[in-house]
Amino acid sequence: MTDSAHVQLPAPDLTAPSLRRRMACWLYEGMLMFGVVFIAGYLFSALTQTRHALDNRHELQAFLFLVFGIYFTWFWSKGQTLAMKTWHIRVVDQQGRPLSQLRALLRYVLSWMWFLPPLAVGFIWQLAAVEVTVLLGGWVAIWAILARFHPQRQFWHDAMAGTRLVSSQPQPKGK
Repeated sequence: MTDSAHVQLPAPDLTAPSLRRRMACWLYEGMLMFGVVFIAGYLFSALTQTRHALDNRHELQAFLFLVFGIYFTWFWSKGQTLAMKTWHIRVVDQQGRPLSQLRALLRYVLSWMWFLPPLAVGFIWQLAAVEVTVLLGGWVAIWAILARFHPQRQFWHDAMAGTRLVSSQPQPKGK
């Protein structure tokens, strides 16, 4: 055997993108989710013949949770959502490999740490929607800043899920 048969590929760069870039991607993802919510909500209301916005509210929320789970699990197991492609960010496991469907699903469930604590407080204390919104904004900022305390600057739900966000360079266009 020659030495060329043992050529090793360079190790993937597992450095986290800047917090600013990750949060910009997060906000862009939120904007794109409006389209997903619109289509899923329309489908749900057509299938259930819902005529009033407050009818079947909890069922719609459960349906959207399921739709979001399918959306994110599918795209994360492929490496990127559309927002992540735009911001040149990929999600990989701790070794830099693509996520399995199960790990992507675990990441989806754990990513609710962005929202559940303030929503739970709002529910328990019966806060008004405006108060919950302020609490939610503060919690999102805190959760994002906590990434600075992770050794690799990853979000904590990624650490718990065994995943990480990394920079991805755009592929050169062939002629």
